[in-house]
Amino acid sequence: MNEQDLDRIATMIYEAPIGEYIGRAGAEVFARRAASEHKLTDGEYLYHRGDSADAFFILTAGRLGMVRDRSRVGKEFVVHVLEKGDLVGELSFFDQTPHTLSVRALGDAAVLRFNASDITPLITEQPRLVYDFMRAVIKRVHCIVATLGEHEMELRQLIANAGRQR
Repeated sequence: MNEQDLDRIATMIYEAPIGEYIGRAGAEVFARRAASEHKLTDGEYLYHRGDSADAFFILTAGRLGMVRDRSRVGKEFVVHVLEKGDLVGELSFFDQTPHTLSVRALGDAAVLRFNASDITPLITEQPRLVYDFMRAVIKRVHCIVATLGEHEMELRQLIANAGRQR
């Protein structure tokens, strides 16, 4: 990549939520480690449930749906919609487990791909940067857990109120 591309990619990373944690200098390091930019068309899969996680992604344009396959009825269920700046596949990447959901484009989308072979050396080369990156990942997990808790409470109230309306 030329310097103009590196600056553009660093800016995309810095403007994503992880930029708050890794700063502009960290975004530049990650930009140099980005394996590729990948464009997806509507309905195209980034990866499927059960695929190994040898990379993670940052969504740079469009939206992606995290989908659960419904093989019995032949439909998919969109569990969550990812927006520009979101990390994609990072949890399976870090714990080295297969993806538990499929991810597909909801309209045209684009991602930056980061391969394990390019990112793993940062653990010893730039441990503070990796620590700051992990803080961003943990914050996302905390937000997901909080949202799930809120949804559980809403569902419990809905069920309780439905029983009273009969």
